[in-house]
Amino acid sequence: MEHTEIGVVHTKIDRADPQPVAELSKFGVATIHEAMGRVGLMRPYMRPVYPKARMCGTAVTVLLQPGDNWMLHVAAEQIQDGDVLVAGCTTESEDGFFGELLATSLRARGCRGLVIDGGVRDVTDLENMDFPVFSRAVNAKGTVKATLGSVNVPVVCANALVRPGDVVIADADGVVVLPRERAAEVAAASAAREANEEGKRAQFRAGKLGLDLYGMRGPLAELGLRYED
Repeated sequence: MEHTEIGVVHTKIDRADPQPVAELSKFGVATIHEAMGRVGLMRPYMRPVYPKARMCGTAVTVLLQPGDNWMLHVAAEQIQDGDVLVAGCTTESEDGFFGELLATSLRARGCRGLVIDGGVRDVTDLENMDFPVFSRAVNAKGTVKATLGSVNVPVVCANALVRPGDVVIADADGVVVLPRERAAEVAAASAAREANEEGKRAQFRAGKLGLDLYGMRGPLAELGLRYED
């Protein structure tokens, strides 16, 4: 990120194929994170601004300057149906970069939601219109429009690298970023993982213990675990 471009909008990006993105939308963040090898998670401070918010789509990225939301308006023009907007900032800032008016604009372009390593406001309105937002803070403090950033450049958002066109999935468990080239592979692995877990779920319902299902008793005994009356 040392050589991130400032003052540029890339209008053509390679997006992940829509079919595996649609498949990925069926799975939760935890499943996808495990299926892709326990990588790609954003920091856990990124939280939904209302409880049932969830999203899945291809990333249009924006690099913001602290306390300045100008580039969110620039980025809106680059949104296509099925995209999510992912915003990083050149340094930490929790100002209220985003609210209901920008959400209305993004929704008109087919945007599936916003992930922003910054603050947002108008939370009640966002919930009422069911526009999913994941942010590091809720903050009524407004922003200015004075300094250039960039659109559709690689950004670091909550410690995760996001490239334009990557797949972003977010739910109550957090936010995960999936490289666009791996979308089909991870969609298949997620489906396999779900099927495997359903088999285990049935055994747990029937009363089987994880100690036996996962073969834990032997290793525990080898480490010296004792049962005493």
